[in-house]
Amino acid sequence: MAMNNFLGLFAHSPLKPLQKHSDKVTEACTLLVPFIDAVFEDDWEKAEEARLRIVDMEHRADKLKREIRLKLPRGLFLPIDRTDLLELVTQQDKLANYAKDIAGRMVSRQFPIPTELQDAFKSFVCRSIDAALQANKITREMDELLETGFKGRELTLVNNMINTLDDIEDDTDKMQIELRRELRKIEDRYNPIDVISLYKTFEWIGVLADQAQRIGSRIELMLARS
Repeated sequence: MAMNNFLGLFAHSPLKPLQKHSDKVTEACTLLVPFIDAVFEDDWEKAEEARLRIVDMEHRADKLKREIRLKLPRGLFLPIDRTDLLELVTQQDKLANYAKDIAGRMVSRQFPIPTELQDAFKSFVCRSIDAALQANKITREMDELLETGFKGRELTLVNNMINTLDDIEDDTDKMQIELRRELRKIEDRYNPIDVISLYKTFEWIGVLADQAQRIGSRIELMLARS
């Protein structure tokens, strides 16, 4: 993106580049769904194709992150501190990194997901992605919040959205516990290294939801300071 065009985004809305970055990050996370579907089919060639799409989206997000860091105007007048905006970009970017890491680690080991766990596992992945989608919705709502001076009904709406994000993350914690319990019942039927890899995968996917919650917490802190 040319520098003038990128700075034009800031002129149109100081939060637009942040939201554009959030969109790319969220898309990287949603691409885990076709990746997991390919893993269920034991089609590692298709899984690799899905992984490469995630990597491409992560690279696009990374490029936007660097542009924001380099070009965010220092004289920008906002009720939000410039440092807080840059920190929010950093937290958002970690979501894309985690999505890339999850796919990369699973492809490198190519371990199977037991058939009896697949429905619960898919629900767990989708609920973790819900957390990323909710974080993106909150970021998208910040333009309206800026227009209202970070107060009133819009502030209440955003705070409620952050509470919903917390609830989604709580759901993923419970789902992860249940998946571990179910895996424990059948783990003696599988290669011990594959079982360890599965437990680690549950943890990595849980971290995705945790990171989305951190984005909500960062926005909540920004609002408290404004």
